[in-house]
Amino acid sequence: MTIVVGYVPTPEGEAALDAGISEARLRQEPLHVVNTSRGDSLVDSRFASEDALAAVRSRLDESGVVYEIAQQLGRHDASDELVEIADRVKASLLVIGLRRRTPTGKLITGSQAQRILLDAHCPVLAVKASY
Repeated sequence: MTIVVGYVPTPEGEAALDAGISEARLRQEPLHVVNTSRGDSLVDSRFASEDALAAVRSRLDESGVVYEIAQQLGRHDASDELVEIADRVKASLLVIGLRRRTPTGKLITGSQAQRILLDAHCPVLAVKASY
């Protein structure tokens, strides 16, 4: 089985990557890191640059886990892409990062995260970044 990590170049994405590496070591499973955009990669700050992906590769090499990185321009929202990829690779776990919310915002989970939590066919680990 494989662990899928939804990665974005933010503190939340870094927290998801850290949690994914920990889970991959614990479960002795490979990691499939996914960074995706709907196609507006030049203005989408969540689409990782070459430098950001090089840093991710370096961290993964140092961690010793078996990994694959996929960066793609999708036709769907990131949530749909992650659920589809998790299904395709028969993921044992899907790891995502969550943003901190205001007290009012805590009533509602982010729409992308909520869709992943509701639509994924495997367990989902949602982590927060430490500030």
